[in-house]
Amino acid sequence: MFPWDTLADVTALARAHPDGIVDLSVGTPVDPVAPVIRDALAAASAAPGYPTTAGTPVLREAVVAALQRRYAITGLSPDAVLPVIGTKELIAWLPTLLGLGGADTVVVPELAYPTYEVGALLAGAAVLRADSLTQLGPAAPPLVYLNSPSNPTGKVLGADHLRKVVGWARDRGVLIASDECYLGLGWDAAPLSVLHPDVCDGDHTGLLAVQSLSKTSSLAGYRAGFVAGDAAVVAELLAVRKHAGMMVPTPVQAAMVAALDDDAHEQSQRERYARRREVLLPALRSAGFTVDHSEAGLYLWATRGEPCRDTVAWLAQRGILVAPGEFYGPRGARHVRVALTATDERIAAAVQRLS
Repeated sequence: MFPWDTLADVTALARAHPDGIVDLSVGTPVDPVAPVIRDALAAASAAPGYPTTAGTPVLREAVVAALQRRYAITGLSPDAVLPVIGTKELIAWLPTLLGLGGADTVVVPELAYPTYEVGALLAGAAVLRADSLTQLGPAAPPLVYLNSPSNPTGKVLGADHLRKVVGWARDRGVLIASDECYLGLGWDAAPLSVLHPDVCDGDHTGLLAVQSLSKTSSLAGYRAGFVAGDAAVVAELLAVRKHAGMMVPTPVQAAMVAALDDDAHEQSQRERYARRREVLLPALRSAGFTVDHSEAGLYLWATRGEPCRDTVAWLAQRGILVAPGEFYGPRGARHVRVALTATDERIAAAVQRLS
């Protein structure tokens, strides 16, 4: 069963609140798409031919420029960039696209976005949850996922930690796929990409950074993401994706260029989330919650020191819907994930109910 389907009862309970539900359970954007992006989409809508799987040259160049400008990633070639139909698609199919199977193990964080595990299982590979290199012993798994800032916890991996993992992986020929969809949303810490020179010394060999415009540009409905890093691995992914028909529509590629070229809308969206966090975080603490990590990203990782389903029910009685921490792994059994992706009015309603 899809995990979210298990929330039907508490969703109904939250919806029954006299002032309506405050849905903080999923990280889906609610804010308007910037006009500059919508205009670019419309202008490119007369596109009768097939799009290129590799992406237009202008899109790949826009990715390179934006990653350098926003995140100080240097030394990236446009040939080492590949647009994807939303990063969930890439994550779900990456082990299969890489040719992994029953003899392979994919390493995922102990608390992790569920699609890492699903993608490994689709390929027939085994899954190992591990947060430290000592847990891996002498093994050399073909694929290791990193996620910083983390979904669900908001934890940020520091440069020293990332450098250590990169060195370990290179010594063993292990590919790292770093999910960086929340990279632009650091609050109490400054996240770094695995492609940042302080992490990899400008050498992207064996590294993939998975990035999305869903959060920073509210483009979840556009399915607009990309992967960048090791040019040889990107070329391998491109070759397989051509055969599989995994093409980002031409108008969406044009919209992505507009989103990547314009930093003003991205900064405005970041400020919206910051304002929501500034009121919701103290409200949760005042209501008796402990909030762990949560120094970046779009979620607050909160606990009342009880089983997570009890906390979900407690909040649903107040018309607030959140995600049980167990969705993300056994270590989440006493936490809930609270999203910042609701309108200012609904966040204010949640704060009032918590008080």
